[in-house]
Amino acid sequence: MNGIIRLKHINDYAKVSYYSICLDYDDEPIESIDSLFESFIKEQSNNKEKLNHILSWLAEIGNKYGATTRYFRPEQLQGEALGLPPRQFTKEPVYTEDGAPLPNNLRLYCHMLNENVVILFSGGIKTAKTPQECNNVKHHFKLANKLTNIIDQAIKEKDIIWVDENSDIDYSDDLILYY
Repeated sequence: MNGIIRLKHINDYAKVSYYSICLDYDDEPIESIDSLFESFIKEQSNNKEKLNHILSWLAEIGNKYGATTRYFRPEQLQGEALGLPPRQFTKEPVYTEDGAPLPNNLRLYCHMLNENVVILFSGGIKTAKTPQECNNVKHHFKLANKLTNIIDQAIKEKDIIWVDENSDIDYSDDLILYY
């Protein structure tokens, strides 16, 4: 057991509720702690265009489509965590370097529980073919996969329960899970 995690509500859109994870804080009120996602936003402030691209995908998925695997990026090799932005859709802005279009290499890792609920973790600039080969995102990807398994287990054990026919999750504000 390395530490504790707590769920933190991030935002509700028309079709998706987003949550994130706070690590190692059981004495402070959850509202005063930055989640992994909130820390990711602060850390990526120097990549504003790429970050805004991902945030616009979160809003679009949340308001227009609902969370389905087609709007997330499966990473290669083993792992349950998914990434954003999606691979198969081109969406402004298009990034260029020396006039050649480039994909957004900023990754946000997340766990899609169903079409209505997504847990947002963290990420970084991916510089290798797989997250396992990239020093920038390897830690974020491994942590996302570990947390995904812990969250799935908490759902199985009914520490986190589904409400409204799987439209959202319910959990005690003092729910503490161990990782």
